[in-house]
Amino acid sequence: MAETTQVVLVGSRRIKLTNLAKVLYPETGTTKADVLGYYAAVADLLISHARNRPATRKRWVHGVGTPGEPGQMFFEKNLPAATPDWVKRGRLLHTDRAVDYPLVNDLATLTWLAQMAALEIHVPQWQFGRGGQPRNPDRLVLDLDPGEGATLAECAEVARLARVILRDMNLDPMPVTSGSKGIHLYAALDLSHTSDEVSRVAHELARALEADHPDLIVSDMKIARRAGKVLVDWSQNSAAKTTITPYSLRGTFRPMVAAPRTWRELASPQLEQLDLEQVIARMKHRRDPLEELLGAPAAPDDEDKLAAYRGKRNRARTPEPVPEAPAAASSGRTFVIQEHHARRLHHDLRLERDGVLVSWALPKGVPTDPARNHLAVHTEDHPLEYGSFEGTIPAGEYGAGEVTIWDRGEYELEKWRDDEVIATLRGEPGGGLGEPRRIALIRTGRDGGDKNWLIHLMKAATPPRRAVGATAQAAATATVDVTATATATGVTLAARGRSYSPMLAALGSPSDLRDEDEWSFEMKWDGIRAIAYLSTEGTERSVSLLTRNGNDVTAAYPEIVEGLLDAVRADSAVLDGEVVALNRRGRPDFGLLQTRMGLSAARDVRAARAGTPVHFMVFDLLERGGEPLTREPYAQRRRALEETVASAGTVHVPPTFDGDFAAAFRSSRDLGLEGVIAKELDGDYRTGRRSRTWLKLKHHRSQEVVIGGWRPGNGHRGGTIGALLLGIPHEGSLAYVGRVGTGFRDRDLADALKRLAPLERSTSPFADVPPIDARGATWVRPVLVGEVEFAEWTSSGRLRQPSWRGWRPEKSPADVVREEPAPG
Repeated sequence: MAETTQVVLVGSRRIKLTNLAKVLYPETGTTKADVLGYYAAVADLLISHARNRPATRKRWVHGVGTPGEPGQMFFEKNLPAATPDWVKRGRLLHTDRAVDYPLVNDLATLTWLAQMAALEIHVPQWQFGRGGQPRNPDRLVLDLDPGEGATLAECAEVARLARVILRDMNLDPMPVTSGSKGIHLYAALDLSHTSDEVSRVAHELARALEADHPDLIVSDMKIARRAGKVLVDWSQNSAAKTTITPYSLRGTFRPMVAAPRTWRELASPQLEQLDLEQVIARMKHRRDPLEELLGAPAAPDDEDKLAAYRGKRNRARTPEPVPEAPAAASSGRTFVIQEHHARRLHHDLRLERDGVLVSWALPKGVPTDPARNHLAVHTEDHPLEYGSFEGTIPAGEYGAGEVTIWDRGEYELEKWRDDEVIATLRGEPGGGLGEPRRIALIRTGRDGGDKNWLIHLMKAATPPRRAVGATAQAAATATVDVTATATATGVTLAARGRSYSPMLAALGSPSDLRDEDEWSFEMKWDGIRAIAYLSTEGTERSVSLLTRNGNDVTAAYPEIVEGLLDAVRADSAVLDGEVVALNRRGRPDFGLLQTRMGLSAARDVRAARAGTPVHFMVFDLLERGGEPLTREPYAQRRRALEETVASAGTVHVPPTFDGDFAAAFRSSRDLGLEGVIAKELDGDYRTGRRSRTWLKLKHHRSQEVVIGGWRPGNGHRGGTIGALLLGIPHEGSLAYVGRVGTGFRDRDLADALKRLAPLERSTSPFADVPPIDARGATWVRPVLVGEVEFAEWTSSGRLRQPSWRGWRPEKSPADVVREEPAPG
């Protein structure tokens, strides 16, 4: 941008840029052209945090000046008369006037603001919703502001103390160095509470921190009380208050930035504020540390939430309600569960949310056992009128069949995020639910691209455990239910104490590892995931070993039980690891492990143990001495694991590779392993959840599949199985993905026939199996899970060149999702 004036095309918008050579930051010589270049570089990140929020601007038309002669700042809310028509805006009614604010929703708007030297962009903690009405806040913020004599290091210490309490409130805070003096802490909310309610909780939290640490923290705004302390400013949660947008520049004498950081960075003695050049350099090899703050965006004004619903129905042919538009957004908490006798009998769960009924199809109904999750298929939003619908949808119409109301009532909401909903359903007397049921709906697909969820029956809510100090507990149990704790998927409280479901890794690629120093790398072991519980009663120590879906396999692997009793240096512990069988070269062999699976009789186990001993590769410590560690960073859990478990006999704590992906990947290939697991050093353990803080990077592609049938073999395979027919659950049905006939030994085929014979059925369980593959097939109930290796996915959604790896008895069909490589 050598010229001082240019007309540029940003998207489809023509914008005149003037005075490009003007120095806005004299101390560093940073020009308006530099500012425009910075905002273009960070646009995607900044916009994601500012989208649909009214933007207040601070402008330095003549630059920020110098310490001896500061520049003049203009504070702007209302848009000027010359604002281009294409700038999206939101209107707020103040006590004396209506104000039109810009919405920083696109690069053109951000460029236009930067052209006017709007260096700072401030937004509230809420977004405009459909119809232009403010929604409830989707994030909580604490501004940690150092008083005279306090430093950024003290702010970081306060941030860590606040993090402990926020996590006890089931909120996961993320830090931002403000670009000025302090630190901002953000935590995602689920839109279920008003700004006033969130402010009250934030105020109580600030008071609790002050009471526990009076020499370090103050919650009072009075300047006289702040010397040498850190102010925990809770007030920015007010609907009328704003906070500087992450990635915004500051009007400081150097071009500093409100920069999202990691918790590992906050622990560094070299922590400092960052300027625009440092932030641009970080973007080349780091993801946005605040990406998990981003929930579902507010619905734009022109979004029709019932478009998909109406597109599937003809109001002249169906008795279902087909309104022209959704109801006005409301805070109602009604629900309905309908029994639907369609092509397959199922139930539909619908929860009122923002003027529509958000809906899930439940092929197996509402679960009645906390140990057994059911599939829930997210379907199109339905109108509120559907909550009272009963009738028969005619043949030939979408969803043809009889619909009756199984139960309805109101629900109490604990959490609503784009990947998880937790609520208590209270039905009608005599309804199908009976007593109130607390359920969790958890999305299992990645990046919102999959409609498959799980529905889990939870235990009644329990109050959060005590935080630091007595007054901190008062904050964690404030009247606003922002603090309600939600037990994660599959977690129950058993007689022996807590029960955990394993955290799951997402499929990744090397391009996801933008900063290897933030990651640790472990081998990916080719075995069966298991959680080990070790406890002590008096002088007796015991071990229980449970698979991912809760099956007790303690008796099947006695050598692991013996090894754990010797290896664990604690009275009680909960360990996450992998059961593996090693071949004669000392390499994991999944085929060998198959010979140990499913055995329960002591004689069979003894015989198999003699021929195929197994080992337990321990890679995480979830609990020690009765204290849960799941909320601690991975690096801290790893240190505790190495202190607690000694590698000996059949129990091993394999080494890690910190910050060296190439060495880890090379070692895994040399060892004949599947690949590596990359784990963020500051990531917590998300029980029962699949998270991108754990990434699996493989040497080959593999896919878990559900067996829906088999075709007979020819030649030497005559009279037995020639190929298994494979599927993956998708939108309430079983999508056919191909057949596998290689990778089997003769004894594998005999074993498969033995497993499948009792499951025969007369009809295909697949939604779309081709006639050529269906010819001569024997269909089975789709309840068994296996795993295949394959070359690639075809354009028609089939597995190319699949090869059988083995059965996955520790998994259920609801666990199976299509594996996709990460983008990039």
